[in-house]
Amino acid sequence: MLFIHVQTEDFDQGALYSELRAHSGIGAIVTFTGLVREFSGHNEPLELEHYPGMTEKSLQAIFNEAKKRWPIDNGVIVHRVGKLNPGEQIVFVGVASAHRAAAFDAAQFMMDQLKTRAPFWKKEGKQWVAAKETDQQAAEAWYSA
Repeated sequence: MLFIHVQTEDFDQGALYSELRAHSGIGAIVTFTGLVREFSGHNEPLELEHYPGMTEKSLQAIFNEAKKRWPIDNGVIVHRVGKLNPGEQIVFVGVASAHRAAAFDAAQFMMDQLKTRAPFWKKEGKQWVAAKETDQQAAEAWYSA
């Protein structure tokens, strides 16, 4: 099972954790929550746009690939869009599995892939931001082993 949501409103980590825990046979849950950070020392909002429909399909494909690689039972991906201030939650990725190693690896894989494959566009202040080379390298490393 997978819960995907792209939204403007904040999310409740406890409720999302409960979604992950709702199935039997789970021995591990790994979650990641990303926060908006200040850019270039400025305390301005970050603006994030997405392509509705395509974004959710991309997130589903990332989860499906993780499920093929690891024995994961349940997943949650929530990503916020719109104007977000430094310190606000922006993304939640959670994975439930019978085994902790699979949960850790799948969560890391999903986050690395989300940063490079999901159609989100980020604007810091007045400037649109290109993808970081380090994010691309992290995503590609999963395929070079």
